[in-house]
Amino acid sequence: MTMRRVHFHVNPTKDGAAAVHAALAAALPRFGMEECASAADADVVIALGGDGTILRAAHVNPPRPVVGFNLGGLGYLSAVERRDFETALSLLAEGRFSISRRTMLEASRAGAAAVRALNDVALMRELSGHAAVLDLAVDGRPAARYFADGLVIATPTGSTAYSLSAGGPVLMPDSASFVVTPMNPHALGVRPIVVSDSVTLSVSVRERTGEGRGGRIGVYADGENAMMLDDGEAIEIRKAAECALFVELEGYDPYGVLSRKLGWAGRSAL
Repeated sequence: MTMRRVHFHVNPTKDGAAAVHAALAAALPRFGMEECASAADADVVIALGGDGTILRAAHVNPPRPVVGFNLGGLGYLSAVERRDFETALSLLAEGRFSISRRTMLEASRAGAAAVRALNDVALMRELSGHAAVLDLAVDGRPAARYFADGLVIATPTGSTAYSLSAGGPVLMPDSASFVVTPMNPHALGVRPIVVSDSVTLSVSVRERTGEGRGGRIGVYADGENAMMLDDGEAIEIRKAAECALFVELEGYDPYGVLSRKLGWAGRSAL
Protein backbone atom coordinates (compact mmCIF):
# COMPACT_ATOMS: atom_id res chain seq x y z
CA MET A 1 0.00 0.00 0.00
CA THR A 2 1.32 3.42 -0.96
CA MET A 3 0.05 6.95 -0.48
CA ARG A 4 -0.16 8.94 -3.74
CA ARG A 5 -2.90 11.50 -3.19
CA VAL A 6 -2.23 13.94 -0.37
CA HIS A 7 -4.46 16.49 1.31
CA PHE A 8 -2.82 19.10 3.54
CA HIS A 9 -4.79 20.16 6.62
CA VAL A 10 -3.01 23.40 7.47
CA ASN A 11 -3.18 25.48 10.65
CA PRO A 12 -2.81 29.01 9.24
CA THR A 13 -2.02 30.47 12.67
CA LYS A 14 1.35 28.69 12.82
CA ASP A 15 4.33 30.78 11.74
CA GLY A 16 5.51 29.76 8.30
CA ALA A 17 2.67 27.29 7.74
CA ALA A 18 1.81 28.67 4.30
CA ALA A 19 5.44 28.54 3.17
CA VAL A 20 5.89 24.98 4.43
CA HIS A 21 2.67 23.93 2.69
CA ALA A 22 3.85 25.44 -0.60
CA ALA A 23 7.28 23.79 -0.34
CA LEU A 24 5.85 20.35 0.42
CA ALA A 25 3.23 20.62 -2.33
CA ALA A 26 5.99 21.49 -4.80
CA ALA A 27 8.02 18.48 -3.61
CA LEU A 28 5.22 15.94 -4.07
CA PRO A 29 5.85 15.18 -7.79
CA ARG A 30 9.41 14.09 -6.95
CA PHE A 31 7.87 11.25 -4.95
CA GLY A 32 5.17 10.41 -7.48
CA MET A 33 2.52 12.11 -5.37
CA GLU A 34 -0.09 14.80 -5.97
CA GLU A 35 -2.07 17.23 -3.83
CA CYS A 36 -5.84 16.91 -3.42
CA ALA A 37 -8.05 19.82 -2.49
CA SER A 38 -10.45 17.57 -0.57
CA ALA A 39 -9.65 15.06 2.16
CA ALA A 40 -12.39 12.81 0.75
CA ASP A 41 -10.32 12.32 -2.43
CA ALA A 42 -7.00 11.74 -0.65
CA ASP A 43 -5.14 8.61 0.43
CA VAL A 44 -3.60 10.44 3.39
CA VAL A 45 -4.10 13.71 5.26
CA ILE A 46 -0.95 15.56 6.35
CA ALA A 47 -1.72 17.83 9.29
CA LEU A 48 0.59 20.85 9.29
CA GLY A 49 0.58 22.34 12.78
CA GLY A 50 0.52 20.95 16.30
CA ASP A 51 -1.54 18.39 18.15
CA GLY A 52 -4.69 20.54 17.92
CA THR A 53 -4.39 20.48 14.14
CA ILE A 54 -4.19 16.69 14.17
CA LEU A 55 -7.29 16.47 16.37
CA ARG A 56 -9.25 18.57 13.88
CA ALA A 57 -7.90 16.61 10.92
CA ALA A 58 -8.86 13.31 12.56
CA HIS A 59 -12.51 14.35 12.58
CA VAL A 60 -12.84 14.44 8.78
CA ASN A 61 -15.61 12.26 7.42
CA PRO A 62 -15.15 9.78 5.87
CA PRO A 63 -12.05 9.08 7.98
CA ARG A 64 -8.68 9.20 6.28
CA PRO A 65 -5.27 8.19 7.63
CA VAL A 66 -3.63 11.21 9.26
CA VAL A 67 0.04 11.96 9.84
CA GLY A 68 1.21 15.01 11.75
CA PHE A 69 4.01 17.30 10.59
CA ASN A 70 4.93 19.34 13.63
CA LEU A 71 4.98 23.12 13.35
CA GLY A 72 4.20 23.63 17.03
CA GLY A 73 5.93 23.04 20.34
CA LEU A 74 5.65 19.70 22.11
CA GLY A 75 3.72 18.00 19.32
CA TYR A 76 3.22 14.60 20.92
CA LEU A 77 0.78 13.45 18.22
CA SER A 78 2.53 15.31 15.40
CA ALA A 79 5.71 13.28 15.66
CA VAL A 80 7.36 14.26 12.32
CA GLU A 81 9.74 17.19 12.85
CA ARG A 82 10.73 19.74 10.18
CA ARG A 83 14.07 18.13 9.40
CA ASP A 84 12.23 14.90 8.48
CA PHE A 85 9.36 16.24 6.36
CA GLU A 86 10.70 15.08 3.00
CA THR A 87 11.87 11.76 4.46
CA ALA A 88 8.32 11.23 5.66
CA LEU A 89 6.98 11.91 2.15
CA SER A 90 9.37 9.28 0.80
CA LEU A 91 8.20 6.70 3.36
CA LEU A 92 4.56 7.38 2.48
CA ALA A 93 5.25 7.03 -1.24
CA GLU A 94 7.15 3.77 -0.73
CA GLY A 95 4.53 2.21 1.54
CA ARG A 96 6.87 2.07 4.53
CA PHE A 97 4.30 2.66 7.24
CA SER A 98 1.45 1.04 9.15
CA ILE A 99 -2.03 2.30 10.04
CA SER A 100 -2.99 2.57 13.71
CA ARG A 101 -6.69 2.50 14.54
CA ARG A 102 -7.23 4.92 17.44
CA THR A 103 -10.28 4.61 19.67
CA MET A 104 -12.63 7.60 19.83
CA LEU A 105 -15.21 8.54 22.45
CA GLU A 106 -18.89 9.26 21.90
CA ALA A 107 -20.75 11.42 24.42
CA SER A 108 -24.52 11.78 24.44
CA ARG A 109 -27.39 12.94 26.62
CA ALA A 110 -31.14 12.75 26.27
CA GLY A 111 -32.49 15.08 23.61
CA ALA A 112 -29.12 16.12 22.17
CA ALA A 113 -26.97 14.90 19.30
CA ALA A 114 -23.96 12.77 20.22
CA VAL A 115 -20.47 14.24 19.90
CA ARG A 116 -17.17 12.47 19.26
CA ALA A 117 -13.72 13.02 20.70
CA LEU A 118 -10.34 11.53 19.90
CA ASN A 119 -8.50 12.80 22.99
CA ASP A 120 -11.01 13.30 25.76
CA VAL A 121 -14.36 14.41 27.06
CA ALA A 122 -13.99 16.84 29.96
CA LEU A 123 -16.71 17.96 32.35
CA MET A 124 -15.96 21.22 34.20
CA ARG A 125 -17.80 23.54 36.55
CA GLU A 126 -18.70 26.86 34.95
CA LEU A 127 -18.59 30.23 36.75
CA SER A 128 -18.96 28.77 40.23
CA GLY A 129 -16.71 29.06 43.23
CA HIS A 130 -17.88 25.65 44.44
CA ALA A 131 -16.63 22.22 43.47
CA ALA A 132 -18.81 20.19 41.17
CA VAL A 133 -20.49 17.07 42.55
CA LEU A 134 -20.35 14.37 39.90
CA ASP A 135 -21.53 10.77 40.22
CA LEU A 136 -19.82 8.17 38.03
CA ALA A 137 -21.46 4.89 37.09
CA VAL A 138 -19.87 2.11 35.03
CA ASP A 139 -22.32 -0.01 33.03
CA GLY A 140 -25.06 1.25 35.33
CA ARG A 141 -23.19 0.38 38.55
CA PRO A 142 -22.36 3.31 40.89
CA ALA A 143 -18.58 3.68 41.05
CA ALA A 144 -17.63 7.02 42.63
CA ARG A 145 -18.82 10.43 43.71
CA TYR A 146 -16.39 13.23 42.96
CA PHE A 147 -16.16 16.61 44.67
CA ALA A 148 -13.83 18.25 42.17
CA ASP A 149 -13.44 20.95 39.55
CA GLY A 150 -14.40 18.33 36.99
CA LEU A 151 -13.58 15.03 35.33
CA VAL A 152 -11.56 14.09 32.25
CA ILE A 153 -12.43 10.86 30.45
CA ALA A 154 -9.58 10.12 28.06
CA THR A 155 -8.71 7.59 25.38
CA PRO A 156 -5.21 6.12 25.17
CA THR A 157 -4.42 8.77 22.54
CA GLY A 158 -5.66 11.52 24.87
CA SER A 159 -3.99 10.13 27.98
CA THR A 160 -0.90 12.27 27.26
CA ALA A 161 -2.96 15.48 27.06
CA TYR A 162 -5.31 17.08 29.62
CA SER A 163 -5.63 13.88 31.66
CA LEU A 164 -1.86 13.66 32.11
CA SER A 165 -1.72 17.28 33.29
CA ALA A 166 -4.41 16.43 35.87
CA GLY A 167 -2.33 13.52 37.21
CA GLY A 168 -3.59 10.64 35.08
CA PRO A 169 -1.47 7.75 33.78
CA VAL A 170 -0.14 7.28 30.26
CA LEU A 171 -2.01 4.60 28.31
CA MET A 172 -0.39 2.99 25.30
CA PRO A 173 -2.40 3.23 22.03
CA ASP A 174 -3.31 -0.49 21.99
CA SER A 175 -4.37 -0.74 25.65
CA ALA A 176 -8.15 -0.97 24.92
CA SER A 177 -9.01 1.19 27.91
CA PHE A 178 -10.13 4.61 29.10
CA VAL A 179 -8.91 6.62 32.05
CA VAL A 180 -11.16 8.70 34.30
CA THR A 181 -9.15 11.50 35.91
CA PRO A 182 -10.60 13.90 38.51
CA MET A 183 -9.54 17.55 38.29
CA ASN A 184 -8.45 18.97 41.68
CA PRO A 185 -10.49 16.54 43.81
CA HIS A 186 -11.31 17.57 47.38
CA ALA A 187 -10.01 14.32 48.89
CA LEU A 188 -6.50 12.90 48.94
CA GLY A 189 -7.70 9.35 48.39
CA VAL A 190 -9.36 10.13 45.05
CA ARG A 191 -7.23 8.90 42.17
CA PRO A 192 -7.65 8.24 38.44
CA ILE A 193 -9.13 4.90 37.45
CA VAL A 194 -8.59 2.88 34.27
CA VAL A 195 -11.54 0.98 32.80
CA SER A 196 -12.10 -1.22 29.79
CA ASP A 197 -13.16 0.59 26.63
CA SER A 198 -16.08 -1.85 26.34
CA VAL A 199 -18.00 -0.20 29.21
CA THR A 200 -20.48 2.69 29.16
CA LEU A 201 -19.69 5.50 31.58
CA SER A 202 -22.45 7.68 32.98
CA VAL A 203 -21.71 10.97 34.76
CA SER A 204 -24.55 12.69 36.64
CA VAL A 205 -24.54 16.22 38.05
CA ARG A 206 -25.81 16.40 41.63
CA GLU A 207 -27.16 19.42 43.46
CA ARG A 208 -25.02 20.50 46.41
CA THR A 209 -27.13 19.63 49.46
CA GLY A 210 -28.30 22.72 51.32
CA GLU A 211 -26.58 25.11 48.92
CA GLY A 212 -29.06 25.34 46.08
CA ARG A 213 -27.90 24.94 42.51
CA GLY A 214 -24.35 23.79 42.06
CA GLY A 215 -23.72 25.70 38.85
CA ARG A 216 -23.78 24.50 35.27
CA ILE A 217 -21.29 21.93 34.04
CA GLY A 218 -19.64 22.41 30.66
CA VAL A 219 -18.94 19.35 28.52
CA TYR A 220 -15.94 19.70 26.22
CA ALA A 221 -15.05 17.27 23.43
CA ASP A 222 -11.40 17.64 22.40
CA GLY A 223 -11.41 21.11 23.96
CA GLU A 224 -14.54 22.35 22.16
CA ASN A 225 -17.67 23.13 24.16
CA ALA A 226 -20.23 20.50 23.17
CA MET A 227 -23.08 20.98 25.66
CA MET A 228 -24.04 22.19 29.13
CA LEU A 229 -25.45 20.12 31.98
CA ASP A 230 -27.65 21.34 34.82
CA ASP A 231 -28.27 19.73 38.20
CA GLY A 232 -29.84 16.31 37.77
CA GLU A 233 -28.73 15.86 34.17
CA ALA A 234 -26.45 13.06 33.03
CA ILE A 235 -24.23 12.24 30.11
CA GLU A 236 -23.18 8.84 28.77
CA ILE A 237 -19.72 8.23 27.33
CA ARG A 238 -18.75 5.13 25.40
CA LYS A 239 -16.45 3.89 22.66
CA ALA A 240 -17.48 5.35 19.31
CA ALA A 241 -18.33 3.05 16.42
CA GLU A 242 -15.77 4.82 14.21
CA CYS A 243 -12.11 5.19 14.97
CA ALA A 244 -9.42 7.62 13.87
CA LEU A 245 -6.69 6.37 11.54
CA PHE A 246 -3.11 7.40 12.29
CA VAL A 247 -0.13 6.76 10.03
CA GLU A 248 2.85 5.30 11.88
CA LEU A 249 5.91 5.66 9.67
CA GLU A 250 8.60 3.00 9.50
CA GLY A 251 10.69 3.14 12.67
CA TYR A 252 7.91 4.65 14.79
CA ASP A 253 8.37 3.69 18.44
CA PRO A 254 5.65 4.89 20.86
CA TYR A 255 7.95 4.40 23.84
CA GLY A 256 10.67 6.42 22.15
CA VAL A 257 8.21 9.21 21.43
CA LEU A 258 7.17 9.25 25.10
CA SER A 259 10.76 9.37 26.22
CA ARG A 260 11.67 12.18 23.83
CA LYS A 261 8.55 14.34 24.05
CA LEU A 262 7.94 14.05 27.80
CA GLY A 263 11.58 14.40 28.81
CA TRP A 264 11.98 10.88 30.19
CA ALA A 265 15.39 10.45 28.57
CA GLY A 266 17.21 12.86 30.87
CA ARG A 267 20.65 12.30 32.30
CA SER A 268 20.91 9.54 34.86
CA ALA A 269 21.35 10.59 38.47
CA LEU A 270 23.91 7.82 38.94
